[in-house]
Amino acid sequence: MGRTAAPGRDARIEAFLEAWSGLRRAVDALPAEAFAHASGCRGWLVRDLVCHLVIDVQDVLITLATPAGTSTGARGVPPAGTSAATPAGTSGATSADAEPQRRVDAAGYWSIVDPPTGDDPLDALISRLAAAYEDPALLSFHLDDLGSAAARAVRDAEPDRLVETQGMVLSTGDFADAYVLEWTLHHLDLAQGAPGIPGPSAASLARARELLIRVIAGSGDAPLIEVPDADLLRILTGRLAPSAEELAALPPRIAQGLPYPVG
Repeated sequence: MGRTAAPGRDARIEAFLEAWSGLRRAVDALPAEAFAHASGCRGWLVRDLVCHLVIDVQDVLITLATPAGTSTGARGVPPAGTSAATPAGTSGATSADAEPQRRVDAAGYWSIVDPPTGDDPLDALISRLAAAYEDPALLSFHLDDLGSAAARAVRDAEPDRLVETQGMVLSTGDFADAYVLEWTLHHLDLAQGAPGIPGPSAASLARARELLIRVIAGSGDAPLIEVPDADLLRILTGRLAPSAEELAALPPRIAQGLPYPVG
């Protein structure tokens, strides 16, 4: 499937670094006029998408600096795959009136969400922030500056160290792995707005596909779907309407639920 890590290197960290470096190269290759083109994200121009990547990188840096149990309200961390629900007959309150955090893996980090409508206030804010840069070179510079720091932080991270974000706890390695899906989908989005830029690597596409199928279908044997990785990622997330042949290639239970935006 994905890239095999060198001896002594964590494959999840390596997958993050490969997907992220490919996306950064794609942004660097964007001609100035491409920033005003529509991206593959509904309602966003390429410049809006690049601004969103700045927010993403900030999230990566914040999460890596938030060890599990240090945020307000974190009281306990159940093992991955178990429920953090309060046992029957208890009030659920702790001495700090806080809920335990939910333990997840890379696929569990993602949820199926409603398709974007363009009316979300945060989406509108990102568009305004992107426009405020005026010169696309400033936006690219900001992303490159933060992106270099994020790559170093992930490369130097202890893969099994637990971090927390958005009410979830997961290992640094799984958090990095989860972001392969984010980077690869948005790399495809950029390529739609600027077809001449380099696309994601085959390893990043394969890993993103594997993660997305797990998000949709759960763990277990992945269904055989004879659709190229890039097209399948776009189809499943609602970025591309499937042809009749592609729709027929999907397992019925997946085809019937299209699309599967993740967030």
